[in-house]
Amino acid sequence: MKKFLFALSLLLAAGAPAQAQVLSVRDQATVVNELLVDRFDNLLPSAMEQTGIDMWVLVTREYNEDPVVKTMLPAEWLHARRRTMLVFYRDARTGKVERLAVARYNVGKSIAAAWDMKKFPDQWAALVDIIKQRNPAKIAVNTSTHFNHADGIDHTEYTELLAALPAELKKRVVSAEPLAVRWLESRTEREMQIYPQLVNATHKIIEEGFSERVITPGITTTDDVVWWFRQKIRDLGYDTWFHPSVEIQRAGKGLANAEVIVPGDLLHVDIGITYLRLNTDIQEHAYVLKPGETAAPAELTKAFATANRLQDILTGNFKLGRSGNQVLAASLQQAKAEGIAATIYTHPIGYHGHAAGPAIGMWDMQGGVPGSGDDVLRYKTAYSIELNAATVIPGWKEPVRIMLEEDAYFDESGVRYINGRQKSIFLLPRTSPSVE
Repeated sequence: MKKFLFALSLLLAAGAPAQAQVLSVRDQATVVNELLVDRFDNLLPSAMEQTGIDMWVLVTREYNEDPVVKTMLPAEWLHARRRTMLVFYRDARTGKVERLAVARYNVGKSIAAAWDMKKFPDQWAALVDIIKQRNPAKIAVNTSTHFNHADGIDHTEYTELLAALPAELKKRVVSAEPLAVRWLESRTEREMQIYPQLVNATHKIIEEGFSERVITPGITTTDDVVWWFRQKIRDLGYDTWFHPSVEIQRAGKGLANAEVIVPGDLLHVDIGITYLRLNTDIQEHAYVLKPGETAAPAELTKAFATANRLQDILTGNFKLGRSGNQVLAASLQQAKAEGIAATIYTHPIGYHGHAAGPAIGMWDMQGGVPGSGDDVLRYKTAYSIELNAATVIPGWKEPVRIMLEEDAYFDESGVRYINGRQKSIFLLPRTSPSVE
């Protein structure tokens, strides 16, 4: 497996086609399970220590899984089984974390079954016994007002848990929100070795979709391209976490034949793929050349450069411990001072497309996002740098919005794009060096 992954990395570095990068389903499962072991061994203990939570109890049922539990299941488990209870207990003296499943079977190789069904026929009684033996200061469960990812225990499970706990233990029940968010948002070193492959594949798919191989001006519709993207993602062996979109901005009074792509159109795509439980989220642009044109109009090129500048402003304001709302306010203020009509709606990315962690604006909340926007930036986290810059261009009915989204990683060295970012508009058709 290691030799195979090494060979894939060489292909990637050499610019191999996206098809060459996808592992078999079996090999994907091996990688997913290896990533999971690494997270349990190296991420979870520090996350529990940092958040001051010594016991984390997750309870979920088949087909109604807690979003956090879904990320903890081995690759062979497509769902939880019956009622699945997971208990993580950190011993303050040793720093070690016990990983227990109050279930009929081990949950993969990392979580051992700990239900003696002869001694405790009732599953809740078995859970309470485990809690009593360890006597934690806190019993954290997945409830959250601001992060849906961390609010995964359903009403029935929560009610039955409280009913099963003795009064003394019931007082120790707290929200696991900070721990759940930390688990979901933190990217490991191994994950960040793999993530560039996903973003690279997404970039390649966009580059092909926004080319003459897919688009014939005057014939191809935006919906044709949307479904091409959807099918291409599936054919390559990836999945997608949302339906792609393709939009047109066009000079003139309006969009005649609004769905048909024609010369002079500025195209925009929003797609994301899912692979090895990680997600991408990318938005880029293409321009359809008019007869006689060899480049996009200078005004569009300048507008695109303005959006790139807005990206720089935003990422330059990323600072450890700043809240998402503080980053948003500082970036919008700086953009305004530079004459940029900016809208910022950046979000964490990882196990979910719109992932847990600090929100840096939403398209309809440019004054700040209550709750999730108050959360602070931490190192070793990934973000979709999502925004737009509006530019008034003569001949265009509405301001042209350059809507960009590129995936980036934040650590002690600052913000870096995981696989680069679009710095110029794709041209369609591509210019051939042998044709003048």
